[in-house]
Amino acid sequence: VQLQASGGGLVQAGGSLRLSCAASGRTFSGAAMGWFRQAPGKERELVAAISWSGGSIYYGDSVKGRFTISRDNAKNTVYLQMNSLKPEDTAVYYCAADPNYPQTVALVYYEYDYWGQGTQVTVSS
Repeated sequence: VQLQASGGGLVQAGGSLRLSCAASGRTFSGAAMGWFRQAPGKERELVAAISWSGGSIYYGDSVKGRFTISRDNAKNTVYLQMNSLKPEDTAVYYCAADPNYPQTVALVYYEYDYWGQGTQVTVSS
């Protein structure tokens, strides 16, 4: 049971990045997925979440209109497209899986059972 996040890097403000999270089959199958981020000295923040079917999606207020979450269940992968990046988006981004309620989106970190290792996103001004 593993989640592997990738796609982070250094980008200038206004730029774009796409994060990917590849999951093992047992984790991804029937699981809602979320992307969290944590900046130094700040609490972990839910950025976006998507249900198993993709019918329910959540975005944090700070990323609405700029970020898009999607998933490809055939590839066991969830994506986070990040556009119009700002310096305040700088953080370590984590993907997480909630297999308990796949058709809803969990809004708190403790509802997610599985976590990836994190990928660093740095946005320069």
